[in-house]
Amino acid sequence: METEPTEADLHWLRQAIELSRRCPPSATAFSVGALVVDADGTVLSDGWSRRDDPHEHAEEAALAGLAGVHPDATIYSSLEPCSARASRPRTCTGLILESGLRRVVFAWREPAIFVDCDGAEQLREAGRTVIEVPSLAPLVRKVNSHIVAS
Repeated sequence: METEPTEADLHWLRQAIELSRRCPPSATAFSVGALVVDADGTVLSDGWSRRDDPHEHAEEAALAGLAGVHPDATIYSSLEPCSARASRPRTCTGLILESGLRRVVFAWREPAIFVDCDGAEQLREAGRTVIEVPSLAPLVRKVNSHIVAS
């Protein structure tokens, strides 16, 4: 099972981190960017936290813009997909599982500030490939310095 990111993974994850800079600021939520990229490198959808709704998560926005099922695509998220949520009944982990996406790449594990998250573990247990890229986590912490220290 693959565990190391490819050069393409690093590129797309950096793009997801750039998307997170578009998030309207919030003292009670992380700023996250996400995009779904097909196996051939075509961007299928993107999203960022609070893009269309004050409670919207980045993965939720990106998945909502996805037309059809793309099991060979990858979702890139600057932050680990949530597995618990205060603002909505469906988590990003659940939405990813429902979407049929089989590959998830993220930079920073969600710290237990708002909820206790185990999205990466839930996705792996469901048979998804999950690749964490902690070398890019400092960039995500910087975007979220309004909540946590870089």
